[in-house]
Amino acid sequence: MRARTFRGGVHPPGNKHWTERKPIEDMPLPRRVIIPLHMHTGSPAKALVKEGDEVRAGQVIGEPGGFVSAAVHASISGKVTAVLPHLHPAIPYLVPTVVIETPEGAAPDGGSWPGPADWSGLLAEELRTRIRDAGVVGLGGAAFPTHVKLTPPKEKPINALILNGVECEPYLTADHRLMLEQADAVIGGIRIFMKILGLPRAYLGIERNKQDAIAFLAERCRALKAPVDVVPLKVKYPQGAEKQLIKAILNREVPSGGLPFDVGVVVQNVGTAAAAYDAVARGKPLIERVLTVTGDGVKEQRNLRVRIGTPFADVIAHCGGFTSEDGERKIVMGGPMMGLAQYSLDVPVVKGTSGILVLTGQVRAGRETTCIKCGRCVAVCPVYLMPNRISDYAEIDKFDQCNEYGVRDCIECGACAYVCDVKRPMVHLVKYAKLNLAQKKQGAQA
Repeated sequence: MRARTFRGGVHPPGNKHWTERKPIEDMPLPRRVIIPLHMHTGSPAKALVKEGDEVRAGQVIGEPGGFVSAAVHASISGKVTAVLPHLHPAIPYLVPTVVIETPEGAAPDGGSWPGPADWSGLLAEELRTRIRDAGVVGLGGAAFPTHVKLTPPKEKPINALILNGVECEPYLTADHRLMLEQADAVIGGIRIFMKILGLPRAYLGIERNKQDAIAFLAERCRALKAPVDVVPLKVKYPQGAEKQLIKAILNREVPSGGLPFDVGVVVQNVGTAAAAYDAVARGKPLIERVLTVTGDGVKEQRNLRVRIGTPFADVIAHCGGFTSEDGERKIVMGGPMMGLAQYSLDVPVVKGTSGILVLTGQVRAGRETTCIKCGRCVAVCPVYLMPNRISDYAEIDKFDQCNEYGVRDCIECGACAYVCDVKRPMVHLVKYAKLNLAQKKQGAQA
């Protein structure tokens, strides 16, 4: 089958060789977890516990703060030692957080859940409720509440489901390993999504640098008689972005300002599918996730299953620590293209932590100079924008002009910054423009 793709994009070095052949390992249970009540798109969860409370692994410690929100659960058993504002790896301010510690002298307890049970007799609403109650969110990075995606507006009928197994971000291999090691859970999650949405078939997109996953998932779908088409995709960044995935697989274009709902599509990550299967078939809440620890700055590169709330410092220590305590270093949550640089190792693993990347040596982008109007950023933009014009206007606070050039449609993939010869901070300027436009909108509504 000819590999499909989209217009634009770039080809950064994959650097997946560090971990693509390393099986997922279970990291030992931490004795202390730091669990933010805001690990998802939407309203923060509301704390249900207070300092001094005893909690069990899997217990709800934060209830959803609205429809677009998600429940938060204790990832270990222990005592709540604090409920306080704390650093967050993806939010630039302190977030309400629950700290749980294992009592002195006690062994860490991560809870246990039964084996898979038959869910085929459950109605769509019952399936959706189990997913909601388990706190399942998108594990590709955006952490959008899964039950919301599975509740499309009545006026926007869904006729296609796409599973995202692309993992186009350099260095990361967690989804790749998950597809190889937990294929039946992924396929089970796909079936659950199909039943909720009332669809007869689904598509699973995987880039061609994962030939073993393409072949294995296709074989398992045949063996399990799962109506899922495994679609090989060209290796190109950002192939895993929702709109680009929809274009590559279905040749549909999400309109400006629109969502996949607008073209009849729901997109879910393969990790999300496995988590939904655990929630429905085993009653297991989302209290752990698979992530990749990689880069030349960490001694042992690994794919790990880690409890939510585990401090980055503990994860890196489990991987042997840094290669050197001296010299320049950058720690990123996620990959190098869309990941977020960290300034403290006291931040916790959250539901959206797909990886921890440690880079050393020449980690600075270089000295920025004036735009030379070469147009390379325009040529690679997968959303058909003009990043050069948007960044120019953002730099001089002309935000209305940024809006006219479609800044709200930018997916912040970083392809423009990657090809920029003069090292302009395109994504930073886009974020700056979006923030100011949002504040202006809030001010007008007040």
